[in-house]
Formats: sequence, structure tokens, C-alpha cells
Amino acid sequence: MMVRNKSIGWVLLLALGALLAIPNAQGKPQAAKKKGKTTATEASPAPEATPSLEPKALDILKAASSRLAAARTLKFNAVHFYESSSRHGHPLAFTTKSEVALQRPDKLRVIMSADGPASEFYYDGKKMMAYAPAENLVAIADAPGTLDAALEQAYNSAAIYFPFADWIVTDPYKEMSDGMTLAYYIGQSKVVGRTTTDMVAYIDHGVFIQAWIGADDKLPRLLHATYLEDPERLRHTLILSDWQLDPAVPADTFTSAKAASANPMPFAHPHPEASPGAEPTAKGKPPKKQ
Repeated sequence: MMVRNKSIGWVLLLALGALLAIPNAQGKPQAAKKKGKTTATEASPAPEATPSLEPKALDILKAASSRLAAARTLKFNAVHFYESSSRHGHPLAFTTKSEVALQRPDKLRVIMSADGPASEFYYDGKKMMAYAPAENLVAIADAPGTLDAALEQAYNSAAIYFPFADWIVTDPYKEMSDGMTLAYYIGQSKVVGRTTTDMVAYIDHGVFIQAWIGADDKLPRLLHATYLEDPERLRHTLILSDWQLDPAVPADTFTSAKAASANPMPFAHPHPEASPGAEPTAKGKPPKKQ
């Protein structure tokens, strides 16, 4: 997901989040002083601990998950800004745009344009096709019967990963909460997505994510993420827009005769020398193992 300039507004936003996360910031008033000696417990009562998983933040994430999971068909656009190290040592920003259509439980199409080569992905419940139009190459593989399993197989066998994957699975909240170690509410924004959004922050499987979710429609609009174990702390931003829930989707949406007739290539990992247990790069977060 993410990239942005270190503007004053961003610094203030981080400061606001820090203040909201600190319990009892003003301290205890020095009102009644007791005579005589007091124990350490009486003199310095322990501050009430802030829960690591704030219920309000979890409720917002659950509501977004439920809204998306209830839709039988979905269409939306996803613009992904991500940083990658350059040969001069500076992080460079790159962009992809994905036009997404899905039908539960077993169909997905992603048409992706990018700063690099364009690509297309089709899944119809039986086959997966990864198509490179400029090169006229296609990789085709048998696929499992559910979208969740297909996304995992695509990543494990060919390193195909979509940065919005956690939001289109059967139960998005379960996908993120299984590895969640921190979640808190930040406040509201009236800028993102041309609507009022609730801002929450959470850590999911070692990735720190800040999310802007529609206060009324419960749809995710912006995600900002950093891999905590990435020494360069490269940033990722995912903008989600043009949401359509339960639109009519033609049956031929999830296949392509042109792609199927392209020159075949193996449906395989582009870097097979990498060990299967290696950590993912900062360009994407693989689906969790079921």
C-alpha cells in the first residue's frame, strides 16, 4: 500500500493519534493530601491501562468487513502507490491501478495498468489466467473452487498478490484480526473520499496500517501501511474508490478469449530460487495461511 509527503498536516495527525493513545494524559489533580506516611500504592496509583485492541476501532473494522462480505458482487477501483529502493539509495514511488470485479464465492477479474507492464487476471471458479497484453503471454492453471483458496494458490505458486486482497475474502475481519496485535481509534476526516471517514490504526501480522473507512457507508477509502520489520520502512498507500455493491455482472466478465489464446507460459513463481518461507517484500502482503 503506501506513500505520502511529510507535511505539517501529517505530523499533526500523528501527534493527534499519539495523544489519543495516551491514557490519563493530564495526570491526577493534587487535591487532598493525607497526613502522615502513605504507601507507594496510595501515593502513586497505577494509571489505568489502555487496551491494545480498542473496541471502537474493532467495531469500525467489523462493520466494514460485514458490509463487503454481504455483497454477492463487487466492483471498485484500487490505486496503489508504493515505494521501492533506487540504485542511488532513495525510495522511488511507483503506481498501479486495478479495476476489480468479483462475484462470490468463486469469480474475480483484475485489470491492472501500471508504471510498468499492464496485466490482467481472470478466475472463473475452475481456471486462473494471468495475462500480459503487451507481450501477448498467458499463464493458465487449474484453480480451487473458492476465491479465498484461489488467492492463496495464486500467491504461493506464482507470487501473484493484490494489495486489496484482505478486503475481498469471505470474512475480511477474520483475515485481519487473526494476526492483530494493536488497534485504536484516531478520529474523523472530512477530506478522504469526499465524505466523512473514521480513522483507525492497527497492526496486522507485522504491518502497521492506518485506515480511513466511511462513517456512514462503512466502505474502506484509504489504507496507509508500513512493514515494521522492513529496515527501510518503505511506505504503501492504497486508494479505494468507485465502489459498487451488488451490481449486475455479465457472465463473461471473468474470462477472456483473447487472453486464453495468447502464447502460453508457465504459471510459476517469477523467482523460483527464493525460499518458500521467505518474508514478503514491501510491495504486498500475502494472504495468511488457512
